[in-house]
Amino acid sequence: MNAVTVPAGGVLRPLAMSGVRRDETAAARTHADFDALYGPQARRVLQTCRYLLGSPVEAEDAAQEVFLRARQRFEQYDRERPFASWILGVASHHCIDRLRRRGREARLFGAEDVERVAAPARQPGPLTALLAQERGRQVRRAVAALPVKYRVPLVLAYFHELGYAEIGEVLGLERGHVAVLVFRARQQLRRVLSTADRKSR
Repeated sequence: MNAVTVPAGGVLRPLAMSGVRRDETAAARTHADFDALYGPQARRVLQTCRYLLGSPVEAEDAAQEVFLRARQRFEQYDRERPFASWILGVASHHCIDRLRRRGREARLFGAEDVERVAAPARQPGPLTALLAQERGRQVRRAVAALPVKYRVPLVLAYFHELGYAEIGEVLGLERGHVAVLVFRARQQLRRVLSTADRKSR
């Protein structure tokens, strides 16, 4: 119930909502908006964390942190962009930070010889469809087995469906460097899957 005052004329008037209460209401609306947008993307965020981190347990923790951080920073979201792209970008950055903190590689993305390997045009193919379907433990294991410097751009390219220039912005790399990393990642992934197919026959 709103508090009221009784002015000299005897007419009851509700007090204006305080600034604190307005802020609380606005925050509640912001959180509600975020929750409504995040819900349909929650599964993709978790699966992205699993692909990048290679650990279901760590992925659960990472996805929860992504949710909390993104919720707190929701006001920074540009509503002109698709929400899916924004939240998956947040998830990717968070997972990359975790991978760097592991300390397994002093530099996550080593220098690649971009002159010896032609940067291929990014075109949809069987591998794209396979990764997009997100089915099969074999594929998940194969992706998780890739070196981190190949796994991250591959997931961004074929799971997020980002172009090489966009991946370069995320990772701080030149477009040609990204193309080479993705090219070599695809080569390694095909070898792993081919070996697994031969063993299963």
